Amino acid sequence: MTEQTLALWSDDPARVDLLSFDAVAETVVDALLDEALDPIALGLSGSWGSGKTTVLNLVAQELDQRGTPDHKVLVVQTHPWRYDPATGAKESLIAEVLAALDDEIDNSETKTGKAKRLLKRLGKRIDWAKAIKLAATSSLTLQIPDYAALVELVKPKEDDDDDVRGLEAFRKEFAELIQSEDLKHIRAVAVLVDDLDRCLPETVVESLEAIRLFLAVPKMSFVIAADEDRVADAIRTRFMATGRPEESDVDQQDPATLYLHKIVQTTIPLPALSHFDTQAYLLLLQLQSSAEPAQLTELIDRCARVRRSGGTIDDIGTIDNLAWEDELAFATRLTPLLYEKLHGNPRYIKRFLNDLRVRQSVASRRGITLKPSVVAKLMTLEALMKPEFKLLLSWFAKGQMRDQLARLEDEAGRPASPDTTPEPDPPSDADSDGDGDPQDRPQRREPDRAEPSAPANPSGQFSQAMVRWAKLAPPLRGEDLSPYVTLAASFAGVPLIDDSLPERLRDIAVNLLSDSAREQKSVTEAELANLKAGDAADLLRHIGRTLRDQPARQKAGVNAIFRLVRCQPSATTAARDALMMLPPSEITVVTPLQFKPADPPEIRSVLSTWKERLSDGPVRRAVENALNPRSSV
Repeated sequence: MTEQTLALWSDDPARVDLLSFDAVAETVVDALLDEALDPIALGLSGSWGSGKTTVLNLVAQELDQRGTPDHKVLVVQTHPWRYDPATGAKESLIAEVLAALDDEIDNSETKTGKAKRLLKRLGKRIDWAKAIKLAATSSLTLQIPDYAALVELVKPKEDDDDDVRGLEAFRKEFAELIQSEDLKHIRAVAVLVDDLDRCLPETVVESLEAIRLFLAVPKMSFVIAADEDRVADAIRTRFMATGRPEESDVDQQDPATLYLHKIVQTTIPLPALSHFDTQAYLLLLQLQSSAEPAQLTELIDRCARVRRSGGTIDDIGTIDNLAWEDELAFATRLTPLLYEKLHGNPRYIKRFLNDLRVRQSVASRRGITLKPSVVAKLMTLEALMKPEFKLLLSWFAKGQMRDQLARLEDEAGRPASPDTTPEPDPPSDADSDGDGDPQDRPQRREPDRAEPSAPANPSGQFSQAMVRWAKLAPPLRGEDLSPYVTLAASFAGVPLIDDSLPERLRDIAVNLLSDSAREQKSVTEAELANLKAGDAADLLRHIGRTLRDQPARQKAGVNAIFRLVRCQPSATTAARDALMMLPPSEITVVTPLQFKPADPPEIRSVLSTWKERLSDGPVRRAVENALNPRSSV
């Protein structure tokens, strides 16, 4: 994915249909406008973030396009979870419908006055019902309305001849209103109800009761976008139902489901994203801000055609003057895991991408220079495979991350290149970033056909999930991942503690490896000289593993090794082994300068080994100068 300034995707419903939800929306509209089904209530069911609100918006657009001035479809969009609980959900929903009709009457060319009178009577009924609700709520909270207000609830005004207390006659009067001359241009009233599954049980039931009140009136239609199971659960809770029927009893339905189905004639499930949908969605989201409007429209249309034909991402072809290989490679890499772990949920996918962009931005500003593709792979483990990410953190804390990742990639079918330096040193970056790097050749086929085969005799040391993750491009062998892992651990609040290091040595290790000269000096030479032989070996082994996984800390680490071996001459072999854990590809020019001619031959032999493994360049010349200090004079 191309690098860019931080730009997050909005969590609001999409304004552009990237997933061909128009097919669902048009099916809903066909049913709403079918006179044989008038009146009708449809359910649009899907989990949180599946795109229900996006479909409702598409339904509203399609209804507007199909209407004419003489045959208008009046769309009323409502959100019960925003209602004021003090006035009641039933009354609030009815009031929103009446308000929309009031606007239509004001704009009507007929102006008979009958519709206004009916609307006024209906409004009074709703006002009365709201007042009763408010009085009941106030009494429950011991906030009794004043006496005049209570009297007004039960006694009509002297100049009011209409008995409008109650909703018993509401249907009849509302039917008269809909059929009035002032509203003859209204073909249908479509009420789009969103977020009902977010509401408290009482709000859910009251909203459904309001819908039931309208459903005996022609021209009225409803679309209820909600997770049907959550709505049924709310009904059970409201009426204290005993629960659902046994799963084995396929013919029986519990009262809550029967009640819901009595109101909602049929439910249209919103399909989860397929593997192709996920891949196309990732691609389109990335290109949404960079592609020209005409290019994006063409790309969306091609994705829709491929979706209908059952093709693959390869069948999209190319778009003139639009370079999107990087975005396609990114989508191809992440699709298998995102498709499985996020269950084809569009909002979860957007949230993952937002989290990824935030992490990339923070990492960049912290001076972490990992490639975006590497950060994406690590973020996938961190966000979607939390147990496996904790394992990675434990490897890092113990200084085993490079070794374990090398073994993991071997098992995943990503062995080191033949010319790679053998263990214990990891291969250089140059060896893992050649022209044939899989990250430069994104797979464009289904994952079960494109993934490399595992070795014939897998060790069984790693879980299948971990091996599968290791197969994702790009390979991580030879990458210095320590800055990112340290950052991720701090975000997660996970302390990075090497529990294999005795607790009595942990403070010494932290201070020796600190970037602060003051903290390094807090460990005295006497303290190092008094270490037991076993403790000195444990400490050197810990420092060596730290150098392997965090080569950026080599200045402090190599200095600590020399301080230890000069205070503990018997630990020479352990000191040599610790120095050998520093990958040759990570050695800086300064590190060879820390060697002294008086160091034991076993220690100086490390320089000879490094020289053999380094290619020509400043670091190799620094090693040669350290081996032959007189030649540089």
